[in-house]
Amino acid sequence: MEKEKFYLTTAIAYASGKPHFGNTYEVILTDAIARYKRQRGYDVHFLTGTDEHGQKIENLAKDKGITPKAYVDDVAGIIKGIWDKMGASYDHFIRTTDDYHETAVKNIFKKLYDKGDIYKDYYEGWYCTPCESFFTETQLVDGKCPDCGREVVKTKEEAYFFRTSKYADRLMQYFDEHPDFLQPEARKKEMVNNFLKPGLQDLCVSRTSFKWGVPVDFDPKHVIYVWIDALCNYITALGYDPANEVQPELFQKNWPADVHIIGKDIVRFHSIYWPIILMALGVELPTKIFAHPWFNFGADKMSKSRGNVVYADELADHFGVDGIRYYALSEMPYANDGSITYESVIARFNMDLANNLGNLVSRTVAMTKKYFDGVIPAPAGEEGPDAELKAAIATAVKELDACIDEYRVADGLEAVFTMLSRANKYIDETTPWILAKNEADKPRLGTVIYNLLEAIRVAAVLLAPFIPATTESIFAQIGTDVTSYESIATFGGLVAGTSVGEAKTLFARIDAEKFMAEREAERKAKEEAEKKPEKPEGIAQIAFDDFAKIELRSAQIIACEPIPKAKKLLKLQVDLGYEKRQVVSGIAKYYTPEQLVGKKIVLVANLAPVKLCGVESAGMLLASGEETVRVIFLDEATPLGERIH
Repeated sequence: MEKEKFYLTTAIAYASGKPHFGNTYEVILTDAIARYKRQRGYDVHFLTGTDEHGQKIENLAKDKGITPKAYVDDVAGIIKGIWDKMGASYDHFIRTTDDYHETAVKNIFKKLYDKGDIYKDYYEGWYCTPCESFFTETQLVDGKCPDCGREVVKTKEEAYFFRTSKYADRLMQYFDEHPDFLQPEARKKEMVNNFLKPGLQDLCVSRTSFKWGVPVDFDPKHVIYVWIDALCNYITALGYDPANEVQPELFQKNWPADVHIIGKDIVRFHSIYWPIILMALGVELPTKIFAHPWFNFGADKMSKSRGNVVYADELADHFGVDGIRYYALSEMPYANDGSITYESVIARFNMDLANNLGNLVSRTVAMTKKYFDGVIPAPAGEEGPDAELKAAIATAVKELDACIDEYRVADGLEAVFTMLSRANKYIDETTPWILAKNEADKPRLGTVIYNLLEAIRVAAVLLAPFIPATTESIFAQIGTDVTSYESIATFGGLVAGTSVGEAKTLFARIDAEKFMAEREAERKAKEEAEKKPEKPEGIAQIAFDDFAKIELRSAQIIACEPIPKAKKLLKLQVDLGYEKRQVVSGIAKYYTPEQLVGKKIVLVANLAPVKLCGVESAGMLLASGEETVRVIFLDEATPLGERIH
């Protein structure tokens, strides 16, 4: 039987810099949905990637003194590395600098132009460089970008425009006929009331004030507006190109997308401009657009300028990949913004993962080993709270399915952890340690242990899309390979008579006070390292002729030893190439002789000889710092005795 397809996408990440935790949440969410659908038997195609064109990137590359392509190659590698570290199981990673994508975008633009949906005119209005977005005077909020709140610049340039107004009524009708097209509902109301009902203006779709973009073939001084370029990735990644007489099998199989998962800040482009582009191309619209909220740092929006940005890969170094995946998925509400702080991550990690899940698994595996030599016992009837535990398991299965199908992931995970709480309570109710004291209670004890192991197995199956590495460890610990979704349709899939595996700690409880103290120490160390030195005051200037009297020469340290009774001093023998000298330097606190021998240094070669602690010194080596002294070392290839200017 052929599997039903499921095509889902993230918004492609803008390759301007390293994505923060809020950006990474989207790929974690999409990956969880992709894994969930694969587990349920769908033929999944999961697309993600990077958006790499635009004025902002051109400016950033210029500031670094490199080409835009070199800049995005570096950032795309960083983004892909984070996606991979977080376990993203994508099927394709597209870059908008990929040749096939750029070719298809040029052909899409040409097709729209040829059919009269794109025309040339002049654009005059307000432009937000970070968002790559144009706005009218009335769309600005307090004179600033309505999306990001930053400054906008007045722009006037020749440009091509897309007749979005031509399709406004058709799009409004589509919204009416497909009430679930854009979710959550509040996002749809915002788009209809703020953009469609007031009257949709034609969209500027090219620029001439910068060059980093896909050029318009028939008018090369224009580059195609980054949002046209970026949005089309959802079809070009499947091989779509209007120049094809027949679209490739991958496109025919997977399009339309079952869901575009995006952030709430780019809803307008995805729910208004993207459907209109598809209408103009004669391509079917995606089935659903789900616009998730943002992750804030505490109550504030994450911002590098505010210094409150956290990164998923760095968090994973402290809490593990699954620890961060779970936090992201369990803490983000369906429609309202989520929040992250170190304190909240630790609290949820300890409560849900270490206590509720981890402790349940370790206790149950330990009791199986202690009471049944590690062999899974067969259940013997049902009594007491058994029925309630089984009912809780059935409820969790049902509620998770219903929640995930509606993209209410946090609610679905809450249902599973409610069931795990019920399993922990079941231990307290059945008191296995008391049952183990009486041989007559052994069958009942076996039932209790089996029910607990089965509850853990079902929970692991349900949690596999969300914390995959952890659930693999759980399956190994309870000694089962019965891990399919079909196996949890009824209670009792765990095979009695098999042995459990080795018990391992899934999540070690974190000491919040110690953790926060370590982070504070790291913050202070970083702050100190980044602190700009104060401008020295009151230092007398010298004439150039005075400075020219100082003769700096390259030299190599050929021997070094401490000076007895002089803790701060080292006696150095240095080779200038044309002669050897002895130099005394107060660097014993910072360097051992072994660290210095063989190094090339800068020597003040015409310093009058002096005696320090009775030892003659003919010169001075250059070093920086006061509290910490750092000797200035030269490249190994520097010739000896070379004049340093």
